[in-house]
Amino acid sequence: MTILPYNERLQILGLWSLEERQIRSDLIEVYKMIHKLSNVNFEIFFEFDTSRNTRGHSLKPKKKRFNTELRQHFFTDRIINLWNSLDEQIVSSTSLNCFKNGVEKLRKQHKLISHVQSCFGY
Repeated sequence: MTILPYNERLQILGLWSLEERQIRSDLIEVYKMIHKLSNVNFEIFFEFDTSRNTRGHSLKPKKKRFNTELRQHFFTDRIINLWNSLDEQIVSSTSLNCFKNGVEKLRKQHKLISHVQSCFGY
């Protein structure tokens, strides 16, 4: 009996990896905060990028400057690049389920991990 590697078992079972689940839950939380589906106030953690010379969608949080390397691992800083790389159609979904389906579609097209790799330099 051969034990398959973790990635192959996930693929056979159609399951998300731990990294993908963490990213998905972070994206869902940002969606809920922006669309006021959460008790967490968006303005406490983020502010929108008001400059009009940026590409992408209209719901872009702005990355704040920080002096220590520690802050780069906080939720607010680790998710902004990934959120800002999403399509307008996904971030402005009419419901949470539509948003989740959009993220799932990215994952099935193998674009979610490529987004993560480009945003975090993996």
